[in-house]
Amino acid sequence: MRKIFFILLSLLCFTTAGHAQQFFQTEGDTVTLLVPEDLELLKVPVRDSRLLKVGDDVHQGDFLGLFTDMHHNKITVTAGVSGHVTYINEGLYGKYTNVPAGAVLLKIEKQELLTSVQGSSGASERLSLRNVFDNLVESTGIYALIVDSKLTWTEGLGRVLMMSVGALLIYLAIAKGFEPLLLIPIGMGAVLSNIPLAFINDEGGILYYIFNVGIQSGVFPLLIFMGVGAMTDFGPMIANPKTSLLGGAAQFGIFGALIGALVLSQYVPGINFSMKDAASIGIIGGADGPTSIFVASRLSPALLGSIAVAAYSYMALVPIIQPPIMKLLTTEDERKIKMTQLRYVSKREKIIFPLVVIVLCALLLPSAAPLIGFLMFGNLMKECGVVDRLSDTSQNALINIVTIFLGLGVGSKLSAEKFLNIETLGIIVLGLIAFSLGTAGGVLMAKFMNLFLKQKINPLIGSAGVSAVPMAARVSNKVGLEADPHNFLLMHAMGPNVSGVIGSAVAAGVLLAVFM
Repeated sequence: MRKIFFILLSLLCFTTAGHAQQFFQTEGDTVTLLVPEDLELLKVPVRDSRLLKVGDDVHQGDFLGLFTDMHHNKITVTAGVSGHVTYINEGLYGKYTNVPAGAVLLKIEKQELLTSVQGSSGASERLSLRNVFDNLVESTGIYALIVDSKLTWTEGLGRVLMMSVGALLIYLAIAKGFEPLLLIPIGMGAVLSNIPLAFINDEGGILYYIFNVGIQSGVFPLLIFMGVGAMTDFGPMIANPKTSLLGGAAQFGIFGALIGALVLSQYVPGINFSMKDAASIGIIGGADGPTSIFVASRLSPALLGSIAVAAYSYMALVPIIQPPIMKLLTTEDERKIKMTQLRYVSKREKIIFPLVVIVLCALLLPSAAPLIGFLMFGNLMKECGVVDRLSDTSQNALINIVTIFLGLGVGSKLSAEKFLNIETLGIIVLGLIAFSLGTAGGVLMAKFMNLFLKQKINPLIGSAGVSAVPMAARVSNKVGLEADPHNFLLMHAMGPNVSGVIGSAVAAGVLLAVFM
């Protein structure tokens, strides 16, 4: 029984989360650490301010190396046995070394029990004042930045750059009021994940578990959708159904970004997006963070962090990005168009609407059912009037808690080693193009509809067709007030805004149905 337990424990220690291949081979009493695929070795064990060497003891569970694969996923390797180091490949077993597949890094001769001798001359030497001072200096983040910067700029200057980006996001949230509920957690996550030697973003760190448990699993996006549904009034869209066409037109950016991702893969060296990757990137065009995360977690998990950062960054920057596009595509007279007051929508209509949408979704597009289902479930709790406690929890306490952790998890992907690469920068550029196309699509659709409508639509509300609720509607209203201080467009803009939420979820369902 003890042998079986020992074997199981060894296998557990020899494997890493999400990595199916073995790093170890055992021949008799010798365990060999070899690399199953081309990887980069990020960190190696340090003993008393020196690297591991032949003759050192290794205890079961000791850290042996931190690797990263081509998708920037981290893989931690620990010892599953105790023994003595008999061989080290000094040419490859070092920080920031590219290790080819099949390379042998070290060998361990197994021992049943290892003991450490206390009070030896070596131990007294290690406790010297100089060594204590050296260890203290080398444990500081400043020292790590200086030393690591000599090896690779992303671990030195890159960390400083990304911490500055995090600080900038926090500044914009506090000083400028740009979506502080999003930017403050994201900015703080960026700062924390780039602190040297803190390992907050590595396996075992709090941000690692926040991202994997809540974001990568898709739980947080669905809870956010439920809260959004509980806070959303679909009345403006029900009262003026034609505005839902604007929400549909604003999804043009999704397919524009999808095509753009394939074009980049074709012509830009170092970028190789698959169709699933392109579909995941395209969802950014809907300016819907939860939907982007949900789709990426299923179609392209390797790009999930970059896509989440891009989606939430552009959601938060709606007040900066949209107005220039809106003003460019409209005339002064168009921006002054006044719309008639919306009709009254009964409570019965508001209760029936989410039920009808769920039934249609289940029958026509089951792949979108998780997103639309949670959105409509939250809205039903709000409109039915008999579960006020549940509705209040969904639109206040629950969504606030999830927003905190979601922001921290997204910010954790702003670590220098994850963010500062050509694929991530390509996603950021594509996301901006997609979001701009979505904004333009809604405005141009409104202008097109005005060719046939007797009661004209103010084209500014078309920009609210992206699903950033209610930020995009507020921006439409603000730009309208700049043209005419008496022209209030907020409630009219909420129609395409909430239809944009449904539209992005439907587009996500289509992509999932096609590519999964």
